[in-house]
Amino acid sequence: MRGDTAALIVIDVQVDFCPGGALAVAGGDEIVPGVDALIDDFAVTVLTQDWHPADHTSFAVNHPGTEPFGTITMPYGPQTLWPAHCVIGSAGAAFHPDLRADAADAVIRKGFRPGIDSYSAFVENDLVTPTGLEGYLRTRGITDLTFVGLATDFCVAWSAIDAERLGFRSTVVLDLCRAIDLDGSLAAALESMSDAGVEVI
Repeated sequence: MRGDTAALIVIDVQVDFCPGGALAVAGGDEIVPGVDALIDDFAVTVLTQDWHPADHTSFAVNHPGTEPFGTITMPYGPQTLWPAHCVIGSAGAAFHPDLRADAADAVIRKGFRPGIDSYSAFVENDLVTPTGLEGYLRTRGITDLTFVGLATDFCVAWSAIDAERLGFRSTVVLDLCRAIDLDGSLAAALESMSDAGVEVI
């Protein structure tokens, strides 16, 4: 068991991000047994959950004439357009059925505001609107965070980088993550994490 100041942050291990899902990450389901085993090493476990309304601005279907994986410009900057995924209350938004979700101390839902996407577990893509995770961890006395989940190059990387920026010590366990790797996004994410001081193991 890690010390009382360490927490495991499990990013978006949801049906839609696993094979057969609406935005499947190759091998996304392969990490579940390892994540489940790691939960027992931590006094605190937090799960994040993508949680989008059907009219979410990041869905290509809500921008006629666009295709998934294209880019539009939002007030907060470039926005990748995605297939509709993790729609609130849908089967795809549920955690993977083999994930030990009941072991979580807290669940942070993100991306539920229609007009803004949310990759990071800490702050939405405008880099201003908090999710509440930072406050929860501070009140629990947490200083060290270990990240696992989906996808390495988007929500995991953004979360780990924000953790460092906020003064937490941040580690990403690559074996318990899987990437989308969209146009070189995995290499870019690994470089950005290294530059931010994230330990990648």
